[in-house]
Amino acid sequence: MPTDPIVDEIRQIRDQLAAKFNYDVTAIARDARARQKAAKRKVVSLKPRKMQVA
Repeated sequence: MPTDPIVDEIRQIRDQLAAKFNYDVTAIARDARARQKAAKRKVVSLKPRKMQVA
């Protein structure tokens, strides 16, 4: 199966970011929120929806 260079690049960047925070998901999320705030762009937060049971 051929590899996609864009997907490979995204995976490489994702791994570098994870390694920077010692693969700590909480630290990665904290950094993402800080970068969003620093960017001074509008960030949309949606209200959680109730799960519907079928």
